[in-house]
Amino acid sequence: MMHAHLQKSLVRRRTIQTDHFFAFAVYLAAACVFGAFCWIVFDLVLNGMDKLSWAFLTELPVSSGRKGGISSILVSTLMILLVTIIAAVPVAFATAIWLSEFTRNGGRLVIIVRLSLDILAGVPSIVFGLFGAAFFCVFLGLGYSILAGGLTLACMVLPILIRTTEAGLTAVNNGWRQGAAALGLTKSAALWQILLPAAAPSIAAGMVLGVGRAMAETAALIFTSGYVDRMPESVFDSGRALAIHIFDLSMNVPGGDKSAYASALVLIVAIGVVNLFALKLSDKLLASRIFT
Repeated sequence: MMHAHLQKSLVRRRTIQTDHFFAFAVYLAAACVFGAFCWIVFDLVLNGMDKLSWAFLTELPVSSGRKGGISSILVSTLMILLVTIIAAVPVAFATAIWLSEFTRNGGRLVIIVRLSLDILAGVPSIVFGLFGAAFFCVFLGLGYSILAGGLTLACMVLPILIRTTEAGLTAVNNGWRQGAAALGLTKSAALWQILLPAAAPSIAAGMVLGVGRAMAETAALIFTSGYVDRMPESVFDSGRALAIHIFDLSMNVPGGDKSAYASALVLIVAIGVVNLFALKLSDKLLASRIFT
């Protein structure tokens, strides 16, 4: 009896030690990621804060970006991002709803579609850029334009948006679907009032990942949206995105380091604002649709 009690005590102690080790490893990994982020932000603030000003945000670039500001760059970036969201979000939502609600789980077509999405999510951005240049710029005749760049980025972020939205919808308890059917709700009403709000955190995560990748993309946009830094007048004009501007200043423009650091700081802040907006929107949608 004493031996069995001692053995159980040793097993319990070993389990506690293992739990503590894994908890320490998880916290250490999180601390490393947070430390790397702080290091990057500190370096950007240290080297670019003195260049950052209201004039930098509102003036046009001068002398290849060495002087002046980034107003036309910001406008081009926002227009590209708007085209990406308008083109990608409806297709992503429709595909995710079809995969999770209107298909048989384990069917051959579903497996093929999911496998295709996973492969597309891992395709390098330069491949999407070459595809966008060949299809949107040449075949469709859009040329180097904001529209071509936005549509190319939409193709890039679709796999992320679809898979995260599908995962969120699939994770919703089937009891919610059965309860909605018992109350006489149509499938569309149940989707809009219950399932999509319940999947809001996953949808927000997909939006954050997709928008973050789109805002920081360089390779795909060089071949599609163009390289000029003038103020675009429409989506059919060429425009330089902020990530391309940072790349050009740091690699091709002597004396453009300060502007590159300041532009990178603006990009980090913009991505942070988009992330916070997506999280707040998902929390508000979740609360207003389900808990009230």
